[in-house]
Amino acid sequence: MHQVEISIEDPRSEDVRELLGRHLAFANSHSPPEDVHALDLAGLLDPALTFFSFRLDGELLGIGALKQLDARHAEVKSMHTVEAARGRGIGAAMLGHLIGVARDRGCRRVSLETGSMPAFAAARSLYESAGLRPCGPFGDYRPSPNSMFMTLSLDGPPDADHGAGAARADRSLNPRVRRRAVAP
Repeated sequence: MHQVEISIEDPRSEDVRELLGRHLAFANSHSPPEDVHALDLAGLLDPALTFFSFRLDGELLGIGALKQLDARHAEVKSMHTVEAARGRGIGAAMLGHLIGVARDRGCRRVSLETGSMPAFAAARSLYESAGLRPCGPFGDYRPSPNSMFMTLSLDGPPDADHGAGAARADRSLNPRVRRRAVAP
């Protein structure tokens, strides 16, 4: 049986920096410069942000982050899965984990910004499948035809679509995800 672990990680680790570079290259190749909202390493070190990794038997397969906007609102940032591992439920597991962490912290809403272009269709589909719905700009974002803003209300009990993404991971993976400490 494989060991799946989603845990808080330092984004400065070598394999994370490499995957982050691919994430930024993707964002820069599919969005005009003024609409690239992907965070670089310095942005990921913001104390309001918690960075997570998804590892299978120690191998980094995905990343994601949660930025605390205020006491009741968090933003999903920097979601990216290694290309060879896409379609196996890793993004769903990471998103479910991030939503669960936000809920554990007392957030009542989770939001995100993603691209509106065709290259971001799979990401939008993932977010919609987790219950996120289109919304207007939030935080410091401004309206843009290149951005889609999405949000999920966390009012009410968790269900299969709100915070249980790990259970939808590819059955070749151990769906039990070890959660390490949840830092604010």
